[in-house]
Amino acid sequence: MATHAKTANWLWGSITVAGVIGAIYFGWQLQSLQALNHKIQSGSLIKDKDYPYLQRFTAAYDQGKHADYKHAVQTYAQLLEASPPEAELPHIHFNIANNLFLSGLVRTVNEDGSFQDEARYAYTQAKIAYEQSLRLQPADKAAKFNLSLLHSVMARGMQAGAKDQSHMELSNLPIGLP
Repeated sequence: MATHAKTANWLWGSITVAGVIGAIYFGWQLQSLQALNHKIQSGSLIKDKDYPYLQRFTAAYDQGKHADYKHAVQTYAQLLEASPPEAELPHIHFNIANNLFLSGLVRTVNEDGSFQDEARYAYTQAKIAYEQSLRLQPADKAAKFNLSLLHSVMARGMQAGAKDQSHMELSNLPIGLP
């Protein structure tokens, strides 16, 4: 009986020690994740190499926040390329669309009120990205609102700019031959 009790005590003692070690490990993980979440919520860049996705995401977000829309779109596109094909990332498409939309808004308009070609291109690409985001997450109210806002902006100034026709050839004869 004494050896049986001694074996049971060793068994329960080792289970208790393993439980305490596991609790300490998971407590440490929880604390580090809370610190990471606090960094994300405060808007600071993630520089921890253990989280490359978050590192790139916060870098892209920071670029967009500082009006570097072109690089923000490129960084978000790199995130899309690096993610597995089965991953559905509507928030990445949404952020790409937002940066393209803002990029189009900062472009100047022509004298006749039409958009420059760069703005027109940014708006069409933003429309495609918003639609992709909504295909992946149809209930996203922010994407729906931004897409409707984009449609209203596009409706006002999307007429094509006047093309310079002074260099057009009217026939298939080369210019300058006798």
